[in-house]
Amino acid sequence: MPDPTPGPDENPAENAFENSTGNPDEQAAQDSGPGSPEEAGPEGLTVDDILSTPQSTDAGSADAGAATEEDPSAALAAERLEELRRLQAEFVNFKHRTAREKEQLRTFVTGDLLQTLLPVFDDIDAARQAGDLTDGPFASIANKLEEILVRQGLTRIGAVGEKFDPNVHEAVLQQPTSEVEPDQVSMVLRSGFRIGERVVRPAQVAVAVAE
Repeated sequence: MPDPTPGPDENPAENAFENSTGNPDEQAAQDSGPGSPEEAGPEGLTVDDILSTPQSTDAGSADAGAATEEDPSAALAAERLEELRRLQAEFVNFKHRTAREKEQLRTFVTGDLLQTLLPVFDDIDAARQAGDLTDGPFASIANKLEEILVRQGLTRIGAVGEKFDPNVHEAVLQQPTSEVEPDQVSMVLRSGFRIGERVVRPAQVAVAVAE
């Protein structure tokens, strides 16, 4: 009959104790498994070192860009700001264009008014040359009329000694003279006028030639 007493290797309590404790080296390896925060990387860095490392500039920009793309309100605000800038530029251009058109309109209106007064200016010039408009109420009226139109931008064209310019002068005759240089105005037969850059009437002049 076999002996029912278990041998030393067959003691259940001892086997259970050995299984629970295991090899100390193997237990230490299990405790320092891959999930342990103290595990060192290939360059000697721990997981905490890697997590605490600040992000690079490119990585931060990429995160910011991703956040912008994910935020529709920021994109909408940028779009509205661009529209406001475009509208502001269009308004400034419209304001400048309106100011130029207003100035051009004023010039043309004043020029048209001056054209109706040209015969009056011709009579005033003729009276002055004859010596009939040196003093008195009519001389005062003529002077005030000229002052008003000068303030509105009136400029008289034609003076002896000016260089002949076909854009503002109308050559009526050539006059041999030594008083002025050739191709200069030697005599003003009828004054011309302009408002700003607009020539209302060219001056009728005599052009000097060499004797």
